Amino acid sequence: MHREQATTADGDTVYIDREASERGSVDLFHPVYCDADGEKRWGYYCNACGGFDNAMDTMGRLVCNSCSNIRKPDEWDAAHE
Repeated sequence: MHREQATTADGDTVYIDREASERGSVDLFHPVYCDADGEKRWGYYCNACGGFDNAMDTMGRLVCNSCSNIRKPDEWDAAHE
């Protein structure tokens, strides 16, 4: 499996897995790893804006802090809103 090498704003080398994705409201989120083998997860890459500045809450909601791309949680509970 090929992962695309990239550099974060902090200068860290990470690897984007473009074959795997999570559907966001605007575009896809791709998992990012610390190593080319994909053994250590680093975070997500937002395909909409090309950024790594994302946050995930305990419900699994993924939000890009640079644009309006959001992935809704896998399980939703109205009590948490």
